[in-house]
Amino acid sequence: MELSLDTLMNSYVIPWGTKVMMALLVFIIGRWLARVLTKTLEKIMIKGAIDQMLVSFLGNIAYAALLAVVVLAALEQLGVNTTSALAILGAAGLAVGLALKDSLTSFAAGVMLIIFRPFKLGDFVEAGGVSGVVEDIRIFHSVLRTGDNREITMPNAQIYSDTIINYSARETRRIDLVIGIGYTDDIKKARDLIMGILEAEETVLKEPAPTVMLLELGESSVDFAVRPWVKSSDYWTTRADLLEAIKTTFDKEGISIPYPQRDVHLFQDAAA
Repeated sequence: MELSLDTLMNSYVIPWGTKVMMALLVFIIGRWLARVLTKTLEKIMIKGAIDQMLVSFLGNIAYAALLAVVVLAALEQLGVNTTSALAILGAAGLAVGLALKDSLTSFAAGVMLIIFRPFKLGDFVEAGGVSGVVEDIRIFHSVLRTGDNREITMPNAQIYSDTIINYSARETRRIDLVIGIGYTDDIKKARDLIMGILEAEETVLKEPAPTVMLLELGESSVDFAVRPWVKSSDYWTTRADLLEAIKTTFDKEGISIPYPQRDVHLFQDAAA
């Protein structure tokens, strides 16, 4: 029996078209609401003085969860049995979880980084064999910016499984320099010159006081340990300035900075 065009339209096309339109409407509005709610949640957390890294991470998770609810609501408009869909998704999720165990490990590592907070946004860190400024931490990976302005994307599992060195965690850092002089140079004069340079450098902190001590008698030089304290933000600039000032002052005052040398003796075989 052939269906008339009116029957086909009224029985199938219009009802299904209505369901599809309603599903699309639910998805579009729901996704918009998910974004609005996520932004609202992030603003509330920011007002509560929560770290920006944690705000971004929780915002991503909240948006993903809300979007999953929106998708299920849209499927219900199409007449899909969401209970069965959830069972199927659960089985599929198990299979996908086994296939993507490395990604899930990175997700768990991201959660641990957020909970224990070994660093925050803007910190200069060394982790996973990479050094850079932390720009973002996401569900599965984090983003670091290197000193030469490269962007490094690293799995959270790689970061959390390695030693994390946070150079910005403390307000102050100690500069450790080893300065060598010749064995014939005046030790007291060299020490006084170095101390004078440290005292004249504005970025060197008075407390803790800088120290200059005899470190060891090396193979080619008498080595001083030079240890001033500076603000973490001044570390590299001050280190470079001190090295330049010490070299310039030593040259002016006749203090040598020796380098490793070897005496090579050649013997000629008399029978040759």
